[in-house]
Amino acid sequence: MIRLILNVEAQNDFYPGYPIIKRAIYYGNRMISAQYGTVFTESHYEKIRKVYSIWICLDPPKYRQNSINKYKITEETIIRTVKEKEYDLMTIIMICLGTKEDEHYSGILKLLDILLSSEIEPETKKQILKEDFEIAMTTEIESEVAAMCNLSDGIERKGEEKGTKKTKLQDIQNLMKNLKLSMEQAMTALEVPEVDRKKYADMLKK
Repeated sequence: MIRLILNVEAQNDFYPGYPIIKRAIYYGNRMISAQYGTVFTESHYEKIRKVYSIWICLDPPKYRQNSINKYKITEETIIRTVKEKEYDLMTIIMICLGTKEDEHYSGILKLLDILLSSEIEPETKKQILKEDFEIAMTTEIESEVAAMCNLSDGIERKGEEKGTKKTKLQDIQNLMKNLKLSMEQAMTALEVPEVDRKKYADMLKK
């Protein structure tokens, strides 16, 4: 029996202020350490299960579009060619979606792009899955497609909200710089609600 632990992330921002591959590796390490007390106890490290962290990047930079990269633990011999049994306990898969005009737009990249698109109607998605990928539209599959449609809508709304916060922050900064207003004066001029002011103050400090 092969036992795996899977983590799947949908990432809307490829540059959130840190390298997301480091975050993915961090998540993978957490999934390994979290097995203590549930999968293994004491010194029974042989029971540790392999973990996968799969990241689906919806809006990567152009040079990363329609690409799939894998990061894993590998053994390198320094002195003598001595190989131990493979102990690759963690694999990171970075899937970056892109435009259909790209020559690599096919297979899993095309499938995920269609499923996570907020511009394609659910019925159209089902038709494409049936005709292009020969996926039979059972009740279960239709339910999964509907769930993916809801996910894509949620990701889009989250992106819009993040964009609004970024714009508001820039507006505050511009008023402070160009009109020489204090932070509080700038937020008052922009009618920033009291409940949000501490959040923007913390963002400005960063």
